[in-house]
Amino acid sequence: MGARFSQLLITLEQDGQCQGNTGANQYFIYIVEGASSILIQERRHRLETGSYVYLPAGQDVEIRSSAAGTKILIFQKPYEALRDVAKPGPLVGHEREVKGQPFLGNEDARLQVLLPDQPAFDMAVNIFTYQPGATLPFVETHIMEHGLMMLRGQGIYRLDNDWHPVRNGDVIWMAPYCPQWFVAMGKEPAAYIYYKDVNRDPM
Repeated sequence: MGARFSQLLITLEQDGQCQGNTGANQYFIYIVEGASSILIQERRHRLETGSYVYLPAGQDVEIRSSAAGTKILIFQKPYEALRDVAKPGPLVGHEREVKGQPFLGNEDARLQVLLPDQPAFDMAVNIFTYQPGATLPFVETHIMEHGLMMLRGQGIYRLDNDWHPVRNGDVIWMAPYCPQWFVAMGKEPAAYIYYKDVNRDPM
């Protein structure tokens, strides 16, 4: 389809492990469900639902689950270096530590920016949370591609001229220049996490 990144969902059983080196790719890891720990540079960090980790290219890593059925979402892509800009180091955080900002002044549609908005980063990962009935304020079209996973709730996602009912666990890939729009439906807030490439010339 032309995607320039990979989006993976991994389920680990009790005491399941993943280990290796990120190689030429950088990784963004998000704990969708369950609990685990990650070893980075000889330091182990405990992770729970809502925790996230950024790993630069060339980073050794080990993940161990501490609960059966732990679900880990991973976005990965080759890192595009900039001259005279050092590549970012590892980063560990939790979504509750990132305050949601009203999107274009709409208190019912809040955006959490999980990675620093700095030139060193060539990827962005955000969480968008909508109260029931809230929408994107207009149909958007972007030069960058997106990868998305519904985390909570349900709604309708418009892609080009097609309309898709989506709910918790569904995933979407959006090509560059694909018109998009979302409305949250049902009685509970809807939220999705999404990736996009940033701070580099599009190809």
